Amino acid sequence: MNADDYVREAKRTDVTDYAAQMNRIIDVIPSMHGLMGITTESGELMDAYKKFIMYGKPLDIANIREELGDIMWYIALICHSNNISLNEIMDLNIAKLRARYPDRFSEHAALNRDLTTERKILEG
Repeated sequence: MNADDYVREAKRTDVTDYAAQMNRIIDVIPSMHGLMGITTESGELMDAYKKFIMYGKPLDIANIREELGDIMWYIALICHSNNISLNEIMDLNIAKLRARYPDRFSEHAALNRDLTTERKILEG
């Protein structure tokens, strides 16, 4: 297959009704700043660990604190724009993890999750 064939085949499975997607994008614009920011800051956090692991540089804890704080700021934006309490998110996450790992983490529990129960917890 050549590149032109690949592009033609890829386009065949692309969305064709972009107007519908644009209408949905309008609904999430308040969250977009947070979504883009989390992605960017996560990359910067990974870069701090990459420098430590791959290049042997000292682990820059001050930079890690900064990136984690930036990620939390963007999470707060998304919570606010969706009327979600950060306290609720933390509580639901721990409840989900308790259901998934009643005693402690295990590979068996990680591979055999009860997604129905987890979803019920997240739905409140």
